[in-house]
Amino acid sequence: MARGRGDGEQKKRLVTWIVVLAIVCGCLYIYSRKGGTSALEYGSKSLRKLGSSYLGGEDDGDEASNKFGEDLQDGVMLKSIPVCDDGQSELIPCLDRNLIYQTRLKLDLSLMEHYERHCPAPERHFNCLIPPPPGYKVPIKWPKSRDVVWKENIPHTHLASEKSDQNWMVVKGDKIEFPGGGTHFHYGADKYIAAIANMLNFPKNILNNGGRLRTVLDVGCGVASFGGYLLSSNIIAMSLAPNDVHQNQIQFALERGIPAHLGVLGTKRLPYPSRSFELAHCSRCRIDWLQRNGILLLELDRLLRPGGYFAYSSPEAYAQDEEDLRIWKEMSALVERMCWKIAAKRNQTVIWVKPLTNDCYIEREPGTQPPLCKSDDDPDAVWGVPMEACITPYSDQNHKARGSGLAPWPARLTALPPRLADFGYSNEMFEKDMEVWQQRVENYWNLLSPKIRPDTLRNVMDMKANLGSFAAALKSKDVWVMNVVPEDGPNTLKIIYDRGLIGTVHSWCESFSTYPRTYDLLHAWTVFSDIEKKGCSAVDLLIEMDRILRPTGFIIIRDKRPVVEFVKKHLSALHWEAVATAEAEGESEQDEDDMVFIIQKKLWLTSESFRETE
Repeated sequence: MARGRGDGEQKKRLVTWIVVLAIVCGCLYIYSRKGGTSALEYGSKSLRKLGSSYLGGEDDGDEASNKFGEDLQDGVMLKSIPVCDDGQSELIPCLDRNLIYQTRLKLDLSLMEHYERHCPAPERHFNCLIPPPPGYKVPIKWPKSRDVVWKENIPHTHLASEKSDQNWMVVKGDKIEFPGGGTHFHYGADKYIAAIANMLNFPKNILNNGGRLRTVLDVGCGVASFGGYLLSSNIIAMSLAPNDVHQNQIQFALERGIPAHLGVLGTKRLPYPSRSFELAHCSRCRIDWLQRNGILLLELDRLLRPGGYFAYSSPEAYAQDEEDLRIWKEMSALVERMCWKIAAKRNQTVIWVKPLTNDCYIEREPGTQPPLCKSDDDPDAVWGVPMEACITPYSDQNHKARGSGLAPWPARLTALPPRLADFGYSNEMFEKDMEVWQQRVENYWNLLSPKIRPDTLRNVMDMKANLGSFAAALKSKDVWVMNVVPEDGPNTLKIIYDRGLIGTVHSWCESFSTYPRTYDLLHAWTVFSDIEKKGCSAVDLLIEMDRILRPTGFIIIRDKRPVVEFVKKHLSALHWEAVATAEAEGESEQDEDDMVFIIQKKLWLTSESFRETE
């Protein structure tokens, strides 16, 4: 009997503990639901996958926090957002090779598909802040940064040893210096650039040719010294390279303050409209231009303006061994069928020039390969569009004008773009747009003035560039602007390029193709309102902006009042601080509720030092 009573008491105690444990678990569950997905304390060393996705996923439990006006209760501040693992300090979510390995994507490596964009599925998204590497410092200011950066900001020195004989970069103490060399121009990009200008008989060996050569595409750019040295000639280059074995080359370029973009000539069109560049350049860029019926060379052809040049420095242009001679012969035959002609050839460099009109295309023999693109092909459709092995003919306007009809730089910036009529915009609308943004930028700088000096900002991104007038209004500043045009709106990017500016197409429901900490200023004009209409996460966009922005960098948000209030409630969690808030001057009834909100990102170094700042 005693034994039975003892067993009964043990059973009662067990039931009691189970009930207590259930109550505790229930309380914890309710607390976690109230606290959302931000319960991870600052400084965690582990990367946590949360219910709320990083760029594009959904989280039913946090749905309300992504709707403006319903985001959080009045006075409630989001306390924390988790910090990613230190190993993710250079994460580019849509160009993450680890993702490719883990998901076992079936990609054709010979076509460079593994270097193209592959964004993670919702269940693989991260919702955490990218930490800077240990010892990170505020970047060295332009123009000094062209030649030297802090080693701790990009702690990768393998290129210095691998390319030591080519003067790409040299490690000196706590800095990395860039002597201006490249694979083909060991003795300096400046001399190489002058040699190209000399080959083309441009006045005074200056490559901009009196302002007629303004935009350049540098394919396989290395650390972008070629593009960096073009800037002093009033030439702006889109320096392009993949996240390949030289994976940090674009990161070095942007750290130096040189315009650059991650991308690859693979299977998809580059995200730039047709007839964007006066010059394409490849210096031993290790590209097989003959593959797939010359499809990569035809992509360059799409991007070059009438009369545009392709400068090619490679062994095939001068070597006499059997293989190089074969490649040269086949490549020469291909470009001849494309109606290119040799403008100049000297030593190790050949420069081809594209025709000014369609005449040569029309005169080709029937059945000549490559064919002309179909009449219904849109050469400016680029977001996720496969390349085609065909020649893009000119519009009737270009054909009759025998060229692009562009004014020389700097008049090009404010002259009426020839392709403006493609969008039904009048001259008056264009001039009014310039006037409006000139005033807006002046107002921005008045608000920023207590926080910045002339050299504070260098790399600027306009997240919704429209006609490029925000960038045009910054002409007197020592900055460059990456103009981003939405993938689903009017493709005004061709107007931006016609103004002598550069940019790309992008969807802000996805991560941008750049390294963390690469821009000093982000300008977001109605970007949050736009992505809400698409059903994308505003919190994900905030985290992506934090990834892109350098510590101590600035964000200008111009949007509706509920958007600004939404962002304000996330400042503490993002370690941002408000700089200024102002009513936006309204040019129409749609602008009446607009506000301007300027933010600065704080500098935090490590998990431990991060805790100490709280």
